[in-house]
Amino acid sequence: MYCNELAPIVLFVYNRPWHTQQTVEALQKNELANESELFIYSDAPKNKQTIKNVTEVREYIKKIDGFKKITIIERDKNCGLANSIIDGVTKTVNEYGRVIVLEDDLVTSPYFLRFMNNGLEFYQKKQKIMSISGYTLPPTCMKFPKNFTDDVYLNYRNSSWGWATWANRWNLVDWDIKDFNQFIENPKQQKLFNQGGDDLTDMLKAQMEGKIDSWAIRFSYAHFKQQMYSVCPRYSYVNNIGLDGTGTHCGVTDVLKNDVSKAKKTCNFVKDIKLHENVMEEFKKYYNKESLSAKEINKLLSILSRGRELLKTIINSNSLHFP
Repeated sequence: MYCNELAPIVLFVYNRPWHTQQTVEALQKNELANESELFIYSDAPKNKQTIKNVTEVREYIKKIDGFKKITIIERDKNCGLANSIIDGVTKTVNEYGRVIVLEDDLVTSPYFLRFMNNGLEFYQKKQKIMSISGYTLPPTCMKFPKNFTDDVYLNYRNSSWGWATWANRWNLVDWDIKDFNQFIENPKQQKLFNQGGDDLTDMLKAQMEGKIDSWAIRFSYAHFKQQMYSVCPRYSYVNNIGLDGTGTHCGVTDVLKNDVSKAKKTCNFVKDIKLHENVMEEFKKYYNKESLSAKEINKLLSILSRGRELLKTIINSNSLHFP
């Protein structure tokens, strides 16, 4: 173990009782769970139709045990996922200096907390690293070059599906994207941003036009602006079980399903880590506009999407999800 002090875990839940239970039960099985503080943010119902499930989720989280300390924050009004995460992460990371973040549809490997805490400790002083990602595209979506043998790799793109960061990185984010007008008029900058996927600029544009409400695309833009990277595992420590049509921002697909049993118990972090362009080329193939048909875009409905209007935007722009 590298870590001297365990990062608090911040879990965001809403109105999916079954998914929340799967997420919590997997987290409880993590070897560092009973030594970790857990903060649970429960968003308030958006409408009458969600009251029942939100109430059920809140009744369940009050019975959770297996952690060093549990703090539950029940919102008295609906904040939405983006505002809830920005607010909850900011408060927690500024108090503790580092944070591990999960949402209510992420099943983790028993070694997830070990990987995240060790990564936070190992790269704390590496100022080129902005975040640690627990998720990696499955082998069906991304092939690693045969000569690549490391346990981790650098990515231009952060993952919103189980991640961690430090206060001095998180506080660099400009959530208002004040330079957007200059960025959107500069094709060279857009091309550089899209090194993490052809969909990134389209999603940032949709965010600024009010068609989506995403903290993740803004966090990814901050990685780009700060010329920093996310550290990703070769074998994913996270599987998203929410791509079943039940989520506020998700469609239906099993393409991104991961087998977390393959995640390594002990990850060998790379001290002099550098970005491997050949790895990123393989990663980016999944987000290559030219390789996707409208039918596939429709099937791989973005977790950032909401309603029919955004679905049109996604199909027209080939914008994808944000794993």
